[in-house]
This record gives sequence, structure tokens and C-alpha cells, in this order.
Amino acid sequence: MKFTKMHGLGNDFIVVEDFDLRLKNLNNLARSLCHRNFGIGADGLALLQLSQKAAFRVRIFNSDGSEAEMCGNLLRCIGKYLYEKGLTHNTVISVEMSQSVKFLRLRLDGKLVSAVEVDMGEPILDSDLVPLTGERRYAVAEEISVVGESFQMTAVSIGNPHCVIFVTDLAAVPLAVWGPALETHPAFPKKTNVEFVQVISGGEAFFRVWERGAGATLACGSGACAVLVAGVLNGHLAREATLHLPGGSLEIHWREDNHLYMTGSATEVFSGVLLTGPDF
Repeated sequence: MKFTKMHGLGNDFIVVEDFDLRLKNLNNLARSLCHRNFGIGADGLALLQLSQKAAFRVRIFNSDGSEAEMCGNLLRCIGKYLYEKGLTHNTVISVEMSQSVKFLRLRLDGKLVSAVEVDMGEPILDSDLVPLTGERRYAVAEEISVVGESFQMTAVSIGNPHCVIFVTDLAAVPLAVWGPALETHPAFPKKTNVEFVQVISGGEAFFRVWERGAGATLACGSGACAVLVAGVLNGHLAREATLHLPGGSLEIHWREDNHLYMTGSATEVFSGVLLTGPDF
């Protein structure tokens, strides 16, 4: 099986072309290949397929084997992969992910992709659609408690659920304790991604993320979009801001058309051929 290892600001993926849909046992395959000691090692496995709705389709499986609905960092990687591998000559590409279609706009430096802008679509605030338990509402600065701590959280879906919490000292956040406790909180029936955010100014913030199904990662594109939306709703951020993660920075713009646009880099690390592994 041929594969390419890529990352978006350190959020890394194993990209495999599966146009003939031959790969099976996908949950086990993802767990095996993503293992950082006994596999290739990654936050997720991405299968590139054909689509009836767009030019291409991508399925993303987290390192724990669960299938994710959305991944902004992966979309940037896919844009770079498609263009630089010669699978498309277009600089605007439609990609289906979890039954929604996203549009990627490539920025070129010669024959290489230097950055990718992704139209991430409209944010979802309806608690029934995030989803969030309880009466239907917008959950903005709503109290939530775990492991003896109480937080003010804002729930946003960017095609996947996010729980955004603003803090005054990001370095003091015990991410490995609060992250999994909030990810599996009963208020989120499909679990949730968790972002802790320290605002620097209206146009800048730092945050750390605990990703559903993957744990602590160096970056999260959909999480950055959720952070901007929550920042605007709570009066902390402007509608365009630079958001810094441990792996690097993303530019997020919530434009007048209500769509979120994310711009950032993508990197190919290496390609190879898997000789042994699970039954694929």
C-alpha cells in the first residue's frame, strides 16, 4: 500500500489513494497505521476517493479508529497533494468530506502550493445540531463542570462539535486532564473537540486543542474556526484574526456571507510503501 505522510501545522495525516475502494477494515487500519510505535504514526488516516458531488472525496479516520466529520488541516493537505501529484491542474478544487462539499483555493509559488484557503462553510450554533443535550438554544458562555472545575463554554459546530473555553493563562491549563473530561461530557452526545483560548487582542489569540478521537494535537483547523466564532460571540475577537497553535498560525475570517475562511500552510513529509500490517 502506497502512502504519503503530510501535516498541517504539525497535525499529521497518512494520505492514501483509495479510488478503487479496495481498502477494508478501516477502523482497525486507522488504529494500526496511526500508531506512533508500531505503525507509520499520525493523528489520522485520510482516504482519497472519487465523488459524485465534487471533484474528490476524502474520508478521515482518527487515530483511535473513529471516523471524523470534518478536518480543516487535512483539507489543506489534500489541496496540496492533489495539485502537486498531478491529480488536478485546477487552483480551485471542490472536495466532499462527510457529505458536505468544501472549496479549496490554492496559492502557488511556482509549481508548488505555498498555502491553501478553505471555505469551511457556515458555523452551526443550534444546540440540536452541534449536538448538545437539553433544550434547544445557542450555548454561549454557558456553565459546564468537570473534575471539580467550572467553565464558561461556547458550543459551535464546524461540521464537527467544539467546546470553546476562554482562559487567562493558557500555560496553566492541564490539557490532559480537562480535555478528555470535557470531550466525553454527557452534554455532548457525540463527544466534542475542546479548545482553551487566551486572547491577546481583538485580532490575535493563542489556543490549545484536545481533539475528539485523537487527543492533544499541534493544530486544528476546524477548531480555529470555532474559536473565532466563539470569540466574536463573546466579544473577545474581531471577525478576522490570527490564531496561534503549538504547530503554527492560521488566518481565520468570518466574512459577510456567514462563511468561515481558513488560510494556512500544508507540508508533505515523506512517501513510502507499507510492506506489512493489518489485512488491507
